[in-house]
Amino acid sequence: MIRNMRRMLLCLALCVLPVLAGPPKTTLTIEVTNQDGKPVDRASVIVKFVRGHSVVKLGKADKTSWEMKTSQEGRVTIPPIPQGTILIQVIARNYQTFGDNFDVDEERKTISIKLNPPQSQYSAHGKNDPTEKKK
Repeated sequence: MIRNMRRMLLCLALCVLPVLAGPPKTTLTIEVTNQDGKPVDRASVIVKFVRGHSVVKLGKADKTSWEMKTSQEGRVTIPPIPQGTILIQVIARNYQTFGDNFDVDEERKTISIKLNPPQSQYSAHGKNDPTEKKK
């Protein structure tokens, strides 16, 4: 009887431990550079968990979004996040805004992002106005 009780406890422990351990996580580093390969400091980096492994552990939800600024080296390190699909957005002065989804499925991952310079603006009221009559 005691032997059966020990087996049941062992089986129960083996079934519960993976639940207590939570979903696999990734430590994420994001490197932001310009087109010349120079780091972009003070860029706002927003990371949002989109889908993947469960983000609830014993009724307590894990954090699913982070907002940080890059260092002078153009880097930001996000604390361990659940593995799955994430959305990364980067906003920096004098650059186009960047946004894309990435899959994270390993223990450590580094994502490099190159920002583009801003595009020239088109105005319907400027010299290229198609409604303006030609003289």
